[in-house]
Amino acid sequence: MAKKTEKTNAARLLDKAGIEYNLIPYDFDENDLAAQHVAESLGQPIERVFKTLVLHGDRSGYIVCVIPGNGEVDLKALAKISGNKKVEMIPMKDLLGVTGYIRGGCSPIGMKKKFPTYFHSTASSFSTIYISAGVRGLQIEINPQELMDFVGASAGDVASFGMSE
Repeated sequence: MAKKTEKTNAARLLDKAGIEYNLIPYDFDENDLAAQHVAESLGQPIERVFKTLVLHGDRSGYIVCVIPGNGEVDLKALAKISGNKKVEMIPMKDLLGVTGYIRGGCSPIGMKKKFPTYFHSTASSFSTIYISAGVRGLQIEINPQELMDFVGASAGDVASFGMSE
């Protein structure tokens, strides 16, 4: 299903902050919301298409982790960098209530509250990366450093690679 390119809340927040970006629509499939499908739809390498995951730390509460589409969250590394002993993915059923977003449309921009956010360190090796615009079928192409500065994110090696998704 292709989505009309309408401004999302995330895009409006970037506009308000004067940050340059491109909205890129793509065809999505309800049955395949994986980052690999998004990357293929965009014609981009999976390493440039970042997914936004929400976790809960035993000390910090909710945490946002933004990693390349071909990566898995390194729970131990994320716990350490975020000052937690343990972090775990939140249940999918809680995602909308916590963030205001649904699976396949979760953006690090414009969540209901501001949460500590961590990007995988490879984000800064690209001139632009792709993240969800806050709805399925729409990505934001943006400079990763400007995005990290805007959401107040830190960077670190918070993902592991080589595992199948």
